Parts: sequence; C-alpha cells; structure tokens
Amino acid sequence: MDFEILINNTFTDINTDATLNPVANKSVISMINNFEATEWRYNHFQNFIWDNIAETSLSHRERESLVNHHHSLLTYAAKNLRLSDKSGDISKGSEIAEIVLYAIMKHHFNALPVVPKIFYKQNAQDNAKGADSVHIIIENDTDFSIWFGEAKFYNSIEDARIPEIITSVANSLLTEKLKKENSIVTNLPDIDSLIGDETLRNSIKSALSPRESIDLIKPKLHIPILLLHECEITQKQSAISDEYKNELIDYHKNRAESFFKKQLNKIGGIPHYSQIKFHLILFPVPLKKTIVDKFVSMADFYKNS
Repeated sequence: MDFEILINNTFTDINTDATLNPVANKSVISMINNFEATEWRYNHFQNFIWDNIAETSLSHRERESLVNHHHSLLTYAAKNLRLSDKSGDISKGSEIAEIVLYAIMKHHFNALPVVPKIFYKQNAQDNAKGADSVHIIIENDTDFSIWFGEAKFYNSIEDARIPEIITSVANSLLTEKLKKENSIVTNLPDIDSLIGDETLRNSIKSALSPRESIDLIKPKLHIPILLLHECEITQKQSAISDEYKNELIDYHKNRAESFFKKQLNKIGGIPHYSQIKFHLILFPVPLKKTIVDKFVSMADFYKNS
C-alpha cells in the first residue's frame, strides 16, 4: 500500500489514562498520503480509490468475468455507486470511506472481501445494509477471524463527532445485527469462490450459523473503524516533514484516547466486550469537498461511458 504508516500500535502502547480498562483489545493505525510539487497528492489518492473500487462495488463473479477489461470493470463498478446519482450521500462521502476501508483491509490486513458491501447495498434487499465492511482473515489452515467494519468521512474528528461513530459501532454489536451479518456472509456465493479449502469453508459457515450462540464468535470478532477526516494540520503542509509527522502522531494519539474512552463509557459493559478487537484507523486529508467532487465527477464519467 502506497501510504506511509505513522502509527501501528496496540492502544496499550499509546494510552496515558491508567483508569481505562480493558485496553489490550484495541489498536491504532495512522497513515498519510504524501505531497508532490508542494501539493497533497489528490490524484494519487483518487487512483487508490479507483484501483480498489471493484472489491466492494462488484460481486466476485463479476470481477472475475471482467478481469481483463479494466475500463468495463470501472464502468460496472460506477453503476453501483450511490454517490454518482446526485443523492444526499454526496455530502457525506460515505462510499469513499467504504472503498478506502476495503482497500486497507485487503492491502494492510490481507483480508478476503467476502461481502462486497456497495454491490449488495445497491442490489440486494435492506438486510444487506449493515456493516460498511465485511471481511474474513484466514489466520492459519484451520482458524479464521471475521471483521465487521465501520467507515466514516468526516469534516472533523473533534469530540463532538465521536459519539456518532460509537453509536454506529454499538448498533453493529447488537446480537440480532451480528446474527444478520453472519447469515449474509454464509448465504452469499462469494465465500464459496474466495475460500477454496472446503473443510475450512464449512468450519467458517458452521461457526457463523444462526444456530450457534453469538458469544462463541466474539473472540474471533474484529471491528476496524476508519475515520477518513479533513485535517487542519495537513492543510497547512506543502511537503512531508518530521515536524508534520510528529504533530499528526500526537494529534492522532489524542484522538484515539478520546475515542476509546468514550467508547468504553458507552459500550464497555456489553457481554464479552474484552474479547472483541477494535482497530481505529485514522487517515487525514486536506479538504473533503475536493476529494468528494473529484470522485463524483469520475463516477459520472465511468457510469456514462
């Protein structure tokens, strides 16, 4: 992945508040884009989005059928975007964050995209509209973890915005929501295409079966939380420097501590909370509107080409 990682630590290594507990089930990742000729590399970021858009906008079967037809791949992917229809989602940039999270899951965590969520949100019934990202990671020949992600694109990640994402995470951890997500994973054809080992595939389907207690899956459950965000620190830069990196590291550590403190206060009491792994991923951009406008323009181009 072509972005520099500034933080890749357990929250235990970052936390300065000794009263917070548990902290061992949390991690923080901070990554940055770079600059060229004094400008933040908007085109590089857009290329990253479009290079990975098929993972979440098309089913596995569609991706395979178009693998040697790059333009057609992007055209079909664009047709499944809600952003390209001039809807209210344009102001939120929600799909951009979903695509970026899918790409991070693929390239940083080596995850399998078992539910391409933009595809199923656009094409399936409402029961596909749950987590923004659903992945499986094969831990070894006989074990796996399942990742239900949240992705947001915010103008700010100051304290006033944090409750919104925590509420989304809390809702995603309700027993009925987890069971619904599990049923989507096991009933869609992508899992059969992506996991070739029949024994492991059957083991995953069995573990995610609605007949099983949701408590049994919580030790395997990971919640990646992407906060793609407009950043005043980044706006002021014209090049990568140690000063910029250190300022951003301090800021993201502060935001991570505030986030997890509020998260613990709201959902720390849910059953088996300490067994669930939470991964806060922070990615700053200079101007959200510039990124959204460019993305919508490209989506319209591919949709109509």
